Amino acid sequence: MQLHEKLKVMRLCKNWSQEEMADKLGYSVNGYAKIERGETDLKLEKLSHISDILGIELQQLLGLNEKNIFNIIDNSPPQGSQSCNVYLTESQCAHELEKYKLLLQERDKEINYLKQEIEYLKEFVSLLKNNPS
Repeated sequence: MQLHEKLKVMRLCKNWSQEEMADKLGYSVNGYAKIERGETDLKLEKLSHISDILGIELQQLLGLNEKNIFNIIDNSPPQGSQSCNVYLTESQCAHELEKYKLLLQERDKEINYLKQEIEYLKEFVSLLKNNPS
């Protein structure tokens, strides 16, 4: 996948039109369209600006390739939830997986705590019912 194709994929992942992307970059629509068609040579400064707008690191943008793993979901209105693929390396995926495992552990702790609280409150209500004084 060539850089201009990656830019188009990333823009589509954001559910942005070429007009919106051009506006965010301060470019004309025609100028941005030429970038996506591969008709414009991009200097590092322009690429850096584009990656900032897309919300990714420049090295990620330059490193995107077909061998990486696809993995991001973009929930962009107005169409609702749309799947969109963005490349993550194996180590990035492992890191994300570890984060989610920790979040699940914390969720399980919270659930257990809330179950204990419910039991305590049930006992308390039962005591109140049995001792109305």
